[in-house]
Amino acid sequence: MTSPLPDKGLDPAEILADLESLGTRDVAWRDGRSWSLVYHAGDDHKELLDAAYRLYASTNGLSPSAFPSLATMEADIVAVALDLLRADRSTAGGTMASGGTESIMLALKAYRDRRVAGGEGTRPHLVVPVTAHPAFHKGAQLLGYDVTVTGIGEDLRADLAQIEAALRPETTVVGASAPCYPYGVIDPIADIGELAADRGTGLHIDACLGGFALPFIRRLGRDVAPFDFEVDGVTSISADLHKYGYAAKGASTVLYRDRDLRRHQYFTHIGWPGGSFGSPTLLGSRNGGVIAAAWAGLRHLGRDGYESIFASIMDVTDRLREGITALDGFSILGDPAMSVMAFGSRHHDVFAVADTLEESGWRIDRQRDPDCLHLIVNPTHTVDVADAFLADLRAAAAAAPPPGKNRGAAAYGVVAELGDDDTDVAAAITDALDRVYDGRLK
Repeated sequence: MTSPLPDKGLDPAEILADLESLGTRDVAWRDGRSWSLVYHAGDDHKELLDAAYRLYASTNGLSPSAFPSLATMEADIVAVALDLLRADRSTAGGTMASGGTESIMLALKAYRDRRVAGGEGTRPHLVVPVTAHPAFHKGAQLLGYDVTVTGIGEDLRADLAQIEAALRPETTVVGASAPCYPYGVIDPIADIGELAADRGTGLHIDACLGGFALPFIRRLGRDVAPFDFEVDGVTSISADLHKYGYAAKGASTVLYRDRDLRRHQYFTHIGWPGGSFGSPTLLGSRNGGVIAAAWAGLRHLGRDGYESIFASIMDVTDRLREGITALDGFSILGDPAMSVMAFGSRHHDVFAVADTLEESGWRIDRQRDPDCLHLIVNPTHTVDVADAFLADLRAAAAAAPPPGKNRGAAAYGVVAELGDDDTDVAAAITDALDRVYDGRLK
C-alpha cells in the first residue's frame, strides 16, 4: 500500500530523514558500483548543478517573455551543441528537450509535418536498424509512421544494403546511431548519409550517448568515424546533455542542419479562449531549473574539463577491455567507439556471472541476442573501481556454469526479468510497470 497524504503536514526534517531512508535501497552509484543510468562528473560539479537548479526551479520555459533568462540560456546551449557537432550556425538550429526519447520524437514530428505541409498524403515511413533506440518505435507509434527494421552486419553496425533495400518512395527518414546503446558501435553514417542524400530522405542521428562525448574523444586523437553534420546527408541529430554532457536529468538537444525543418517541430493552436498557444517541444511547461543547470554545467567544465574527463574515462575503458578479454572465453562485442560496450563469453553463463556480481554490490545490465553484459564508463569508475570490478568478474566467472538455458534478462528501463518461457514478453513488461505504479515493487 502506498503512503496516503498525511492529515497534517510533516516537519521538513522528518521528510528529509524519510528520503534518506528510502534511498538506502538504491544502487551505490557514487561509489562507481553502477554501470548505467547515472552520469556523475564529481561532487563539486554536482553542487553547482544543484545550486543552479535551485535558483531557477520555479521558473517556466513555456514563456520566454516572462523568463528571457531561460531563452538566453537555451540559445547558448543549442549553440554549443551545434558547434560541437560541426553545424553551420548560419543555417542550422535546434532546441532543448527533456531527454533522448523526446528529442527523437520531436525530429520524427518535424519530418512528418514537413511531409504533410508538402502535400504528400501517404503514411510516413521510417527505416531504422534493429539496434536503434526504442524511442524511434515509440515516436513512430504515436506519430503514425510505418517502420521497417533492418539488420546489422558482423561488425554489429547497421547493414547498408538492407537499408537501401528498405527505402520506398514514401520513406521520410532513416535513423542511425552514434553510437548504438547495445554495443557502443557507430553505424556507417557516411555511407548512409550518401544514400539518404541521393534518395532525398532525412537522416536522423541518435547521438544521445555520443553527442557530447565523441567530439572530445576525437580531440584526444582517437579514431572516431564521421557521424555529425560533417556528413552531408545528416539532416538532424539528438544529443543528450544529461548523459555525457553531465547536466541534471531532463536535458537533451535536438538539432537540425536547416532551421526550416525545426519550424515543423513546433506546435501552435489558434482560437483557444486562453489565448493563441505555441510550444517548441512536446512539453508545455518546462522546468527552468533543468535549463539553468545544463547551462551552468557546460560553462563549468569547458573544453578542457570535458577533455580531461574523457581522457580519464577512455583510459579506464581501455583497462576494462584489456581485463575482460584476458579472461578465458570472454570478448568485447564489436569494436566500441567510446566508453559504452558489451561483453560475453563462449564458456560461461554470463547471466549467472551478473547474478554473482550483483551479490557483490555491482549493478550491471543484461542484454539478449546474444547474451551479454553491458557497461557504461563514467568518472566514478576510477582505476581502482575498474580493478575491483575485474577481480570480482574473475571470481564470478570461475564460479559460473557453462552457457545453458536462457534464465532471463532484465528489461531495460523497467523492473522485470524475461525468460524463454514468457509467451508474451510485452505483457510481462506491462505487468512489471503495473507493479511499480501500484506500489508493489519489492
